[in-house]
Amino acid sequence: MLAEEAPVALSYNRTTLAVMLATPADLEDFAVGFSLTEGIVGNLREIEELSVVPAADGVELRMWLGPERAVVADARRRRFAGPGGCGLCGIESLAEAVRVPPPVLAGAGFDAAEIAAAIAALAPAQRMNAATHAMHAAGFWTPSEGLVALREDVGRHNAIDKLAGALAHAGRTAAGGIVLLSSRLSVELVQKAAAIGAPVVVAVSAPTALAVRVAEAAGLTLIGVARGDGFEIFTHTQRIALPAETTQHVA
Repeated sequence: MLAEEAPVALSYNRTTLAVMLATPADLEDFAVGFSLTEGIVGNLREIEELSVVPAADGVELRMWLGPERAVVADARRRRFAGPGGCGLCGIESLAEAVRVPPPVLAGAGFDAAEIAAAIAALAPAQRMNAATHAMHAAGFWTPSEGLVALREDVGRHNAIDKLAGALAHAGRTAAGGIVLLSSRLSVELVQKAAAIGAPVVVAVSAPTALAVRVAEAAGLTLIGVARGDGFEIFTHTQRIALPAETTQHVA
């Protein structure tokens, strides 16, 4: 089985803002999550109408906003198609590409056993990746509920946008749990996780240096190289309670 990807246009009030190559699944979540993590809207209620419209060459996600949010969408307009591996195509300034998101205020803390349980829950839930071996995943986990939601996509930034949309549709943020990622931790994933209030992000791979700097500035706890034998904490270690004999690795 091969992974699907298709051009997906995100339009606001009949004007296209971005065209992304994405897996054509969970597209309502994608539309809402992209709108939230890119700052087009502040909450789900500000999207007055949403339609998924199949087209000959892909899919259009049509959203209608009120006048105030339409002005924001117009200011953030992107003029390029973003390939599946890139979350920043169309950004028009260097400062915007490395922007520090609003500070993460959530004080949720976790222990080492909870980090291990969270990351262990990710791979078994990746059904599309199990079939294709070509998909990224983003999940949300809490100690009391386990894996609350998981979304998959060929693009790692698309996966976290879909997760953001799924949480918004469920009427919740990421403030009380852990965002899990199957990919490396690049800066746009840190920005998007902070935008939905995640206090802790855990990934199976390592972060980039820029991702670490932005996470540090945003107050977000960044954990990478999370495997069965341990994990590495790169920023804001105060949220993670570790056994006394544990060796901490702080980049």
